[in-house]
Amino acid sequence: LEPAARPRPWLRALGLTAVVLAGAWLGLLIVGNVRAPVGPMDTTMALRPSLSGGTKINVSPLGALTLDSHAAPVRLDVNVDQLDPLRAQALVDHPERISGLQDEVARDVEHGTLDLAVRSCVAVVSGATALGLAVYRRPRRALAAGGLALALLAASGASAYATWNPKSVLEPRFSGLLSSAPSVVGNARSIVTEFDVYQKELARLVTNVTKLYDVTSTLPAYRPDPSTIRVLHVSDIHLNPASWKIIGSLVEQYQVDVIVDSGDTMDHGTAAENGFLDPIRDLGVPYVWVRGNHDSRTTQRYLERMKNVHVLDDGRAETVAGLRFAGMGDPQFTPDRTAVPGGDAAEQLAGARLASALRDQRTAGTPVDVAVAHEPVAARETDGLVPLVLCGHLHHEGTELLPYGTRLRREGSTGGSGLRAVEREYPAPIQASILYFDRDNRRLQAWDAIQLGGLGLTKAEVSRHLADENRPGGRGASDSPSPTAETTSP
Repeated sequence: LEPAARPRPWLRALGLTAVVLAGAWLGLLIVGNVRAPVGPMDTTMALRPSLSGGTKINVSPLGALTLDSHAAPVRLDVNVDQLDPLRAQALVDHPERISGLQDEVARDVEHGTLDLAVRSCVAVVSGATALGLAVYRRPRRALAAGGLALALLAASGASAYATWNPKSVLEPRFSGLLSSAPSVVGNARSIVTEFDVYQKELARLVTNVTKLYDVTSTLPAYRPDPSTIRVLHVSDIHLNPASWKIIGSLVEQYQVDVIVDSGDTMDHGTAAENGFLDPIRDLGVPYVWVRGNHDSRTTQRYLERMKNVHVLDDGRAETVAGLRFAGMGDPQFTPDRTAVPGGDAAEQLAGARLASALRDQRTAGTPVDVAVAHEPVAARETDGLVPLVLCGHLHHEGTELLPYGTRLRREGSTGGSGLRAVEREYPAPIQASILYFDRDNRRLQAWDAIQLGGLGLTKAEVSRHLADENRPGGRGASDSPSPTAETTSP
């Protein structure tokens, strides 16, 4: 009998290398993350295998920027998790601290990097040793794998240190929504400063304006009954994070039963924006949503996974908070420049499909109380088939009675036309409405039109309007408001 042939040395070396690399990668993936504060931000730092090295900074939901900071087989990933409200507020309250913010950030990054280096060493050694023990079942081989992993990490660190390029921060590559950053970086300081002031003022005003309305609105025109169904209509948020605080305040102040969003919640509809939608889960009430022309199918699928969100499309009807809603998503997605826009013809076709669904619901004995579309052109196709249709798109509110008796209520921009609005001297106003429905007949009784906005002279206004059936004199008076509460803050 001939002795069994031993594996060739190069095969053994190749196998050991594979075990070391796989174990080190698993170790970094499982326990190689470090949470570190950097200035007013909470971040997560991690090392990841890479052929080109460099640093990638993820700023969800806006996108990412990549720096050619070093050449090594490892990449530094920094995820900006959130802005710490206490540290950010301290900067707002004490602007003199901004002058020392650069040194503070440098110290934070240094401490975070040192912690990451120690944790990464432990991670790669533990991962390679554990996998080596599982594969070879020999402690000596396992320790050899751990030692080799540590040597590889040390060599990668030395390579990164030797090729470190501090000027890379001046030449970042942007992706996602941050791809437009080079064109606005010159205004970044003024935009951030103005937006902080703007958001702070709006949050303060929206909390108090309803109390002011209760004091000033003493005329007996309309007083909502406690059993009234209260619907908050919002639209065209366009990725403005200030909107969620205002919506939450309105939900609490008005004791809202359901929120209806008539679309354009996003700006570009990319997956990178999806994290912007997460505050919807915490609003505490059902959220009825239709797709706008700036919302993608990706956006829609993300919202469909939220328990409190009711996505309406293709005329689908649902009963929410005692009202039956049916909706149609916008047939156009305008950020996609490769598609030929369908214009009004596409909107009319979508409206006709919604109208057909409303007829089917009425025939089935489940008539719809409120239809929802994004574009007014599509919404007008429902005339005569539903008492009320809600829409947005034009960024200014309005109401009209259509020829066959349907009331069309168009909401303005609850995002003040998006973050771009703060680049102007005065931001566009933020608009929303509270709709009051009779719980028995499910008909609109009245609505409060809410408008907030203005930098330098911040203003909040609430005006109450009555539906025709609740107003002496009937048709033609629908756009005349009853009492208005207004407050101005210098």
